[in-house]
Amino acid sequence: MQGKEVNPTTVDEYIAQYPEYIQEILRAVRAVVREAAPQAEEKMGYGMPGYYLNGGLVWFGAHTRHVGFYPTPSAIQAFKEELAAYKQSKGAVQFPLDQPIPYDLIRRIVQSRVAENAAKGARETANRKGAKKEG
Repeated sequence: MQGKEVNPTTVDEYIAQYPEYIQEILRAVRAVVREAAPQAEEKMGYGMPGYYLNGGLVWFGAHTRHVGFYPTPSAIQAFKEELAAYKQSKGAVQFPLDQPIPYDLIRRIVQSRVAENAAKGARETANRKGAKKEG
């Protein structure tokens, strides 16, 4: 696999640095995320594609034998049964390149993260309004 020779500044640059078969998977993951969170801002974060809406939603990146998907620890916990077949850590899951990528699961995780961030944003707004009334 091609290494990261330069620090890509766009998602297109990031995807373009990989062999075609990896690019196809990355483009598909990107399309699923954009479909599930159409209002999210897409930008590079932590050296990989990231999506932001009321805070960080998810990130993904190509590795030698897997696509890393980083939906935060809360999403890993919320989908722990469905993710049990995959190697994972507190905030990341590895989807092996030699197995079908679970695009529908990725879609549902992103939708869950959108809802989670929206609820968090609503709580923070309510807390700020409450603090202003007291002050």
